[in-house]
Amino acid sequence: MRFNNAKCKVLYLSWDNTQYQYRLEHEGIESSAEEKDLGVLVDEKLDMSWQCALAAQKGNCVLGRIKGTVASRSREVILPFCSTLVRPHLEFCIQLWSFQHRKDMDLLECVQRRATKMIREMEYLSYKDWLRELGLFSLEKRRVREHLIVAFQYLKGAYNKKGDRCFW
Repeated sequence: MRFNNAKCKVLYLSWDNTQYQYRLEHEGIESSAEEKDLGVLVDEKLDMSWQCALAAQKGNCVLGRIKGTVASRSREVILPFCSTLVRPHLEFCIQLWSFQHRKDMDLLECVQRRATKMIREMEYLSYKDWLRELGLFSLEKRRVREHLIVAFQYLKGAYNKKGDRCFW
């Protein structure tokens, strides 16, 4: 299989990287300040704020569609929609682009808060009470839980097979 030179890009990730000119079949490869791969936006500083903003935007768009098309605001209707259609946008590849700034985490929490506000019976409760009543966790607690599960599995030998090494 041949590489398409027009689709190849160089992303420099080092602090003091001398930006060498890379070539593919005697043709220079274009450099880029940011690239999107597998739906995750990575820039040269490895700052994931743009990725958080994109995830929040997608989640808000889906919430808007749900709000515009679903007439019922009951817990039994809204909660499954939000769990299956909104949360995957907020947690897609979260292991790679985990939060670096508090503002990014708050931005994604705002989307989940907006989703829970759509439920009619929950309008007058605080956000923490909404989550407790619905049996949900904040996105931050879900992320910590996921990391603890992976660490536990690693310590118990779940990643002992060759090729499944988690850290080295």
